Amino acid sequence: MTTLTTVNGMIIKRSPVGDYDFVVTILTSERGKITAFAKGSRRPGSHLAGSVEPFCFGEFTLYEGRSSYNIQQANISNYFEYFRQDFTCSLYGMFFLELADYYTRENNDEREVLKLLYQSLRALESDKLDNRLVKCVYEIKSLVINGEFPGIPTDRDYDGSTAYTLEFIRTAPITKLFTFAVKREVLLELEHICDIYRKRFIDRKLNSLEMLSTII
Repeated sequence: MTTLTTVNGMIIKRSPVGDYDFVVTILTSERGKITAFAKGSRRPGSHLAGSVEPFCFGEFTLYEGRSSYNIQQANISNYFEYFRQDFTCSLYGMFFLELADYYTRENNDEREVLKLLYQSLRALESDKLDNRLVKCVYEIKSLVINGEFPGIPTDRDYDGSTAYTLEFIRTAPITKLFTFAVKREVLLELEHICDIYRKRFIDRKLNSLEMLSTII
């Protein structure tokens, strides 16, 4: 008898495989990052069509094959439709997904990463927040969660407000992260710091970042 497993999570990557299937990466609360096949999801009328796209967040019912998970059913609670309507925000969102994929591992406890990803995508949807600041907060807090946050760099003297903002991002709960704005000078310093961190801790090219850099 096949044992079914239910997980809650978000599709962070998808690739076609064969003639009719997708293979997806799901960042889940229960099992960390997992890979699963969505068989027949590229066929017209498939019950999984539209439910295995990047950004889809919800409940996935899986059964385990000999070497992989297979999605039997998906109950999506948030499709993040906004990113299908706003090209610029979609590029930010794709960068967030790629960074989450980079930092997470299979069978790890990735609940905080998933929570940060979800809240950061929600922040991108808000017209009250600067997307560049949301990106900085997401990158810095990702380092904090992964235990790699090195503190403020020593390459130059930074504005006192920048140091305060970094400390706030480090210590604030995820639900309180996107509750502030900064002046332009501080934002530029935060972006500079994120560039330093990225070069230090990420050892591969991020395709989504290259696309995003053409518009910001």
